[in-house]
Amino acid sequence: MMKRLFLCKVLLSFLLCCAGGLMTQAFAADGSLVRLQVLQLNVWQDATLVPGGFGGLVDEIAAHRPDVVTLCEVCDFQGVNFTDSLCRSLRAHGLHYYTCPSQDGGILSQYPIVESRALDSLSINRAVIDVQGRRLAVYAVHLDYTHYACYLPRGYDGVTWKECPLPQSVAEVLAQNDASRRPAEIRQLIAHAGKDLEAGMGVIIGGDFNEPSWMDWQADTKDLYDHRGFIVPWTTTRLLHEAGYRDAYRELYPSAVTHPGFTWVAGNKDVPIDKLTWAPKSDERDRIDFVFYKGGGMKPLRAALLGPRVSIVCGVRVEESSQDPLIEPQGIWPSDHRGVLVILLLEEEE
Repeated sequence: MMKRLFLCKVLLSFLLCCAGGLMTQAFAADGSLVRLQVLQLNVWQDATLVPGGFGGLVDEIAAHRPDVVTLCEVCDFQGVNFTDSLCRSLRAHGLHYYTCPSQDGGILSQYPIVESRALDSLSINRAVIDVQGRRLAVYAVHLDYTHYACYLPRGYDGVTWKECPLPQSVAEVLAQNDASRRPAEIRQLIAHAGKDLEAGMGVIIGGDFNEPSWMDWQADTKDLYDHRGFIVPWTTTRLLHEAGYRDAYRELYPSAVTHPGFTWVAGNKDVPIDKLTWAPKSDERDRIDFVFYKGGGMKPLRAALLGPRVSIVCGVRVEESSQDPLIEPQGIWPSDHRGVLVILLLEEEE
């Protein structure tokens, strides 16, 4: 009888989750199962580069009501605290979010934030949230945009952004990639998050890595998306994988052919193409925004891209035809990236 009651509660929770958008905040009545929705989005300089972008961002968060939001390019222009302003605007929609001081990486949570601090790297922010008695460490990450080496096989230099000869080897591509601060930044995060795991917390990492996934540049994609035959074990995501972190989107959609999951570059209809593309003669699409997780009994249930269906390919707006689940914006889209929405299941702890 108790087992039947428990299953009914879980089913009811699931139905409530699916009632609006990808999911609304919900958990089983006995607290044993929690479904946590995470949104990762680069907000493109405080959502200031798209007319009406801030209001569009508020509308998207209000529509999907993610439990946790990780934001990149939080700049606090003119001394205005961006995440505080966002929380105030969301209250008008009846939503209460907690936030914390940020340096590029902003964090919002519908669950209380019990601790926060930026790492020594200005690109990484951390908050510990209390999810019905369980503590999770959330990291918002915006890694170094320089030495953008995935442009090399596409005929563009990742430092100057100018056209250049194609590289002669994968080693040449990785040499430019690893000259960025990204590998050092992610190693610092892994070391710091290791203490969270030792303390019994699960870890969630959301961010714009400015680097593709090693799982997306393998043999099956070497002749797609202007990869020009290159198979590249991109350093940053590989380091996370080797440390036991899992890429939520790729866990659910293993094929980078059927589900490339492109988050860059989004064909924002309210922005001229020349303001969106950095390599206009190439197919510069990549999946560079991620949600990673480890510990806490977490596993991914669902994931989708959030943003325009149109991308920019060789300087032209092109509608995506992949099998990626994609939720189009309510109205104004604030970014040149797509966001990533993930539902994580926190299983009962023993």
